[in-house]
Amino acid sequence: MNSALPRFAAHPELRDEERARIAVDVARALEEDIGPGDATAGLIAVDARARAQLVCKQEAAVLAGRDWFEACLRALDAQARVEWLAADGQWLQRGAPVCRIEARARALLSAERSAINFLQTLSGTATATAAHVDAVHGTHARILDTRKTLPGLRLAQKYAVRCGGGHNHRIGLYDAVMVKENHIAAAGSIAAIVQRARAQAPGLPVIVEVEDMDELAQAIEAGADRILIDDFSLEDMRRAVQRAAGRVPLEVSGGVDLAGVAAIAATGVDCISIGGLTKHVQAVDFSLRLLG
Repeated sequence: MNSALPRFAAHPELRDEERARIAVDVARALEEDIGPGDATAGLIAVDARARAQLVCKQEAAVLAGRDWFEACLRALDAQARVEWLAADGQWLQRGAPVCRIEARARALLSAERSAINFLQTLSGTATATAAHVDAVHGTHARILDTRKTLPGLRLAQKYAVRCGGGHNHRIGLYDAVMVKENHIAAAGSIAAIVQRARAQAPGLPVIVEVEDMDELAQAIEAGADRILIDDFSLEDMRRAVQRAAGRVPLEVSGGVDLAGVAAIAATGVDCISIGGLTKHVQAVDFSLRLLG
């Protein structure tokens, strides 16, 4: 296998909240693109049908977003048929056919751009994630996403991260307590705000960001569920791992790139969260062509 390709294929299930969001995402995208009507596709005969094939045009990519792609087509032609030749989470090579489509020609041409926009964006997120997961292979570090997502596409991109073999961090501000320096300053101490979190948000994980070894010790003593070590050198990361001694997972975030992620993972930390997976999206190149 080409070394640029991810070692592992991930085939995650769509979560209920992600599946429910697809129709909303697609309706917004089609309204934005089609508006009052497709002036060009309207020139095609109403009863004309078409067959098409979607192809990956770049050297290697991880597929993600099939459900969004199909939903775009079926929003305009409920009878559209899509035969997938690859699964979400599967790596693709240049020139590989991804799916074949049969639908009303007008619907296919009107839905094409929005459908590919979803697929290229989500596959871009999955491909970037797979590269980072591959880079930390052999360590026990997990690659996490962040809340730095494209507006309106958070659940879709978090699904794409799982397609690339990564893991999801909190979804939003509501499903975990994330304590940072300003929260600590306002509450008076790490112990005080963790205690308050346990009382006011029972059941939610409590993550505490620390800036030095002293704060790390405080967060461990306070019983944080995860500790985010911020701006630690590699040597300090190793010291933090020794200090935590497996009692609480340690997360590294901020300034992580593909070139440096392996060295961070080698320190023994448990999680590495990377905003670039979802905010620095390099779309995968797909091409759709009608078949004769």
